[in-house]
Amino acid sequence: MAKIDIGPPDYKENLHPVIKENYGQWKYHEKVQPGVLKHVSQSGAELYSIRVGSPRLVSVDYIRDICALADQYCDGYLRFTSRNNIEFLTGDASQVEPLIEALKAKGLPVGGTGRALTNIVHTQGWVHCHTPATDASGIVKAVMDDLYEYFGRDDLPAKLKISLACCLNMCGAVHCSDVAIVGVHRTAPVVNHEIIQKGTEIPSLVASCPTGAIRPDPKNKSVAVKEEKCMYCGNCYTMSPGMQIMDPKNDGVAIMVGGKVSNARSAPSFSRLVIPFLPNNPPRWPEVTEAVRNIVETWLKHARSGERMGEWIERIGWERFFTLTNIPFSEKCIDDYIFSRETFRTTAAFKY
Repeated sequence: MAKIDIGPPDYKENLHPVIKENYGQWKYHEKVQPGVLKHVSQSGAELYSIRVGSPRLVSVDYIRDICALADQYCDGYLRFTSRNNIEFLTGDASQVEPLIEALKAKGLPVGGTGRALTNIVHTQGWVHCHTPATDASGIVKAVMDDLYEYFGRDDLPAKLKISLACCLNMCGAVHCSDVAIVGVHRTAPVVNHEIIQKGTEIPSLVASCPTGAIRPDPKNKSVAVKEEKCMYCGNCYTMSPGMQIMDPKNDGVAIMVGGKVSNARSAPSFSRLVIPFLPNNPPRWPEVTEAVRNIVETWLKHARSGERMGEWIERIGWERFFTLTNIPFSEKCIDDYIFSRETFRTTAAFKY
């Protein structure tokens, strides 16, 4: 392939030699221990991947430490997964245990493979995002601390994926996770006419609202919000800082469950709302961590082997789920969105 001076490099240039030589020719994959997988090719070549939990926001020094370990034990080969885990890749079985000991010495947890809790993926939150209803890193740290025991195990009913999005725009894969934590606004944006008059493209601002709740306001050379049509997504704020959506007193967190991307055993599915609101209570968010642990431990107790969260719920029924978890059912859990389809587009095979 000819080299070009624009765009990303060809990913194949950075593959481990064992992967390059046996690409698409794997015979089997074996779970050696929690966090360690053995990949064997048709030719008999072996590759070990050691998975480590990592925070989403890291320092340059942290990256240097990780790379130094990769240089020492893995000939420099590592990769970051889509859920912010780090995987060290080596073809030398004798380097696996020394690497694990070195990782543990630095306080880095090994695990997250097979029937375990993998790393929690999340969005920006208060650190960077412009429309957050809650923090991201803070809640994830609190929840992962509480459920940390499940990261280094391999005896759950199935894999457990937890995600967090700090607002309804959901840039954190929340709609397809076993347990989803979503920041929710509960009040319509407050219009700052002065800011909008000075530098906002009003047609684009009006068009940004998915429910048509924003209309031009010629009298003020601004816009007006029809609150009964607003879904509190905050999308308008991305078009203009004059649409202030954040509200410290009313913003909070909702919990959704049952989503997945995998089509193994059953079709992919979206998460469904079960707890419409929990308060923002930093720095440890006790109400959120308690609710997530309750759902996870109920699933652990009642699910069959191999059942993901959503598959367990579909088998026992949602009524039974609410009974077992002692979560009060609310009318907020009923989807009455006027544009929803019969199937909610929850399967890979759409009817329409």
